Order: sequence, then C-alpha cells, then structure tokens
Amino acid sequence: MDRRKFLRYGLRRLAVYLLTIWGAFTIAFVFFRLIPGDPIELYYRELQAEGFSGESAVNDAAAETIRERIGIDGTIIEQYFRFMGNVIFRAEFGGSILAVGTPVRDLILRALPWTIGLLGLSVLIGWVLGVIVGGLVGWARNSPFANGLTTISIALSQVPQYIAALALLYLFAFTLAWFPVRNAYPGTVIPGFNLDFIVGVIRHGTLPALAIIIVSVSGWILSTRSLVVLILGEDYLQYAQSKGLPRGYLFTNYVLRNALLPQITALAISLGFIVNGALLIETLFSYPGLGLLLQRAVTQLDYNTIQAIVLISILSVLTANFLLDLVLPFIDPRVRTQEMG
Repeated sequence: MDRRKFLRYGLRRLAVYLLTIWGAFTIAFVFFRLIPGDPIELYYRELQAEGFSGESAVNDAAAETIRERIGIDGTIIEQYFRFMGNVIFRAEFGGSILAVGTPVRDLILRALPWTIGLLGLSVLIGWVLGVIVGGLVGWARNSPFANGLTTISIALSQVPQYIAALALLYLFAFTLAWFPVRNAYPGTVIPGFNLDFIVGVIRHGTLPALAIIIVSVSGWILSTRSLVVLILGEDYLQYAQSKGLPRGYLFTNYVLRNALLPQITALAISLGFIVNGALLIETLFSYPGLGLLLQRAVTQLDYNTIQAIVLISILSVLTANFLLDLVLPFIDPRVRTQEMG
C-alpha cells in the first residue's frame, strides 16, 4: 500500500472525525441548555424533599457560589468555552449537582466499568452466537429447523430490549424469584475480588444481559444468514464444491470466513453504541452504570454530568467508525481501490 496515499486518506478521515465530534457535541451542549428549568432551584427542592429545611431556603449568594463551584455561571458562550477548555486541557468535566463537591469525572469512573462490563460482554456474546448460528441457518436454509429459527429470529429482532427486560423481570425475578430485581451486587456483600461478590455480580447481571443478548443475537442471525445465502451462489464456492472438498471445510473456510468481514464491521459500530444502549436497561434494573447516571442527571438538570456522558457517547461511536475506516483498507481491497485509487 502506498504510504503517501494512506497518509492523505488517514488525514482526511481524522479531519472529518474531529469536525464531527465538535459539531455533534456543540449541538448537544446548546440543546441541553435550552431545557426549561434551573438546576440550582431543583437542587434546593431536593434538599427540601430530604428534610433539610434550614439549609434549603433559596439564597442568591449561596446559589451563585454553587454555580461558580460547578462551572455553570456566566453566559452560555462562557460556559461552552470553559467546559471545552477543561475537557481538552485538563480532562475534567466540572462539578456535579448530583453530589455537590464531587467531580463529574469521579462519577463517570465509578459508572463506566459497570456499563462496559454489562453491555460490552453482552454485545460480544450476542455477536458470536449470532454469527455462528446465522451461518448454520444460512448453510442449511431449506431445513425445517433453519426455517423455524429464522421465523423466531424475525419476531425477536423486532422486540425492543426494554420489553424483553420487562418480560424477563416478570418471569424470573417476580414470579419464579430466581434472580434479583435490581442493583449490580447484593447490598450485604463487600465489593472486592472474592467469591461472594463475583457470584453476586453474575446473578444481578444475568437478566439485563439476557435482555440485550436475546434481541441482538436475533439480528445477527438474520444478517449473517442473508450474507451466507448470497455467498452460496458465488462461483468460487461452486468451484470448491466441484473439487469435492468436505462440507465442514467449505462452511468454515469459504462461507463463514467471507461472511465475517461485514459482520466485524457491524460489530465495531455496535461496540461504539454501547453507551447509547445503556439507558433503559440500566434504569429498569437500577444498574449503576452510565445509563442510570444519565437518567439521574437529566432529572436533576446536572448539565456537566449530562454533557460528559453525551461526549463519551459521541466519542465511542465516532472513534469506532474512525478506527474502522483506518483498518478497512488493509483487509478489504475494494475500500483500498475506491478510497485511495
């Protein structure tokens, strides 16, 4: 591959990547600032609801102090440049109203591992199962089993993840009481690398993970099946069959291998959308990830926390696509020819 052509290609992609991040975040920043309501007033109301009547009378001086402390004082333009400066030069997002005195970065670092662990693992499991099963369904597309599984996959792929989560909650948590209803681990267990904590995390994460896997694996089955069916009509496969190669060898080395490339591309994009898929699932199960944190932040109009999670979401999606753009020319000659000449 010509290094100069690849460098020009990479620089173009980098420019588009950075420009898209800036544009998407700027729109999101302005949008959340247009939501009616005053976060400081909501904060005082929360104090009143918790019974701190002596401390919760709205005081202009105290309110202004809190605004300065969390960085939401001044005009929207000042707030924008202050926030962007903190993110770019200090990797900071300001203070949080959800926990006054706690930096947003600390809240993000506490919640992010739970989201990555739950959704990242679920997406990977769903992808692996979907590609393997979808490949087999496409390979034996005329069998009753393959037709039945395809019909089931079509139905399940249209079910929203939160509906699947509600069904699993009703059946396995409320009716059968096999799994806990909420949280990421038992409240009686001390977090750490010990058997009780690990078992508790697995039990609490099973239902939300299943809700994601059931829906995602159905979509992967259908897309892989479609790719396999197209490959079955290719000349190179018919030629390989005429050579008398074993069916298992044909399936793994000719069919499934050629179906993997577009599915790997789709997987990279799906991993980028991990944060976006967290909100409803984590809220339903009170799972302490970014989704639940975002729900709490929106309720409290915690601008800094909202903006931090939105920025992470934008970065995850666009970074996945950017890295994919850089890798594709090495593994797909069609991209190399079209993009770099």
